[in-house]
Amino acid sequence: MPISQLEKVLDNKVMFDGSSIEGFVRIEESDMYLYPDLDTFMIFPWATDSHGGKVARLICDIYNVDREPFIGDPRSNLKRVLKDMENMGYSNFNLGTEPEFFLFKMDEFGNPTTKLNDKGGYFDLAPLDLGENTRREMVLEMEKMGFEVEAAHHEVAPGQHEVDFKYADALEAADNIQTFKLIVKTIARKHNLYATFMPKPVSGINGNGMHVNMSLFKDGQNVFFDEKGEEQLSETAYNFLGGILEHAQNFTAVTNPTVNSYKRLTPGFEAPVYIAWSGSNRSPMVRVPASRGQSTRLELRSVDPTANPYLAFAAILESGLDGIEHKMTPNDSVDQNIYLMDETERRKAGIRDLPDTLWQP
Repeated sequence: MPISQLEKVLDNKVMFDGSSIEGFVRIEESDMYLYPDLDTFMIFPWATDSHGGKVARLICDIYNVDREPFIGDPRSNLKRVLKDMENMGYSNFNLGTEPEFFLFKMDEFGNPTTKLNDKGGYFDLAPLDLGENTRREMVLEMEKMGFEVEAAHHEVAPGQHEVDFKYADALEAADNIQTFKLIVKTIARKHNLYATFMPKPVSGINGNGMHVNMSLFKDGQNVFFDEKGEEQLSETAYNFLGGILEHAQNFTAVTNPTVNSYKRLTPGFEAPVYIAWSGSNRSPMVRVPASRGQSTRLELRSVDPTANPYLAFAAILESGLDGIEHKMTPNDSVDQNIYLMDETERRKAGIRDLPDTLWQP
């Protein structure tokens, strides 16, 4: 919207047609309001025209015409689950995400092709990593906007890249993912490249995931850590983990929401297909990295970047909280390569399969 309408925006007077968005409301109840969250105000650092004009971001919550929050608003649903968390005595659900994407070449008409922009591999640098300068500019633009990026590098597959974010509160982390996607696509276009977060755009190579590192805090302390606990994990951590494993088959429809998502969740390409957990072993769905103390965390490896981050984080947190409330306990950790185990061995270890299609009940 033009800056001349900013006062209207800040007064919560901006309306839109909710019936034009699939799954929102019916045509006879279409009027909805946008309420901006002023804490999300950011100015994109790049100019949008030859005069140096710029665009600002304000992320909004959705309200019905009666000025009540819209129950179908993904962001409001994450807020609701965070409120449930606070009612249980916890203060923060911190997340560090690791979204991946591919860079494809564009043709002379500016249309994306199926040709990847390089043949590099994991941690490669130039000259094999032909997307290095593009990726660096993406990170620099994000830092100008206040994003805290821990690392960015070439991934395993040709033309594939990953950006790792420092942990943030769940709502901020979700907001950042939405803006991150816009930044990546915008800067890629500037370099005559097309960025995609599609989970499996090319068969026969690794797909795009979005690992989610999570920890729960209370009074400034990480409640997943217990120096005297087994593997220095607290009972709360095990209960939270138990909830994640228990509900995984259900929330996968949210964390992996497209038909293409399940082309990634196949054996042999470093994507999890089994509901289990471990420490250093990367074949299960959940890994517990070696860091302890305030850095103690669970890493959920099944999520992909087509997920709506608000809904995905809400479903993950709700599952973990349910595990805490009902004191769910996970099966023993699996410290061998699950891909090499036969079905009998997996069943004996209590390992279940993740859904292999979006339609799986």
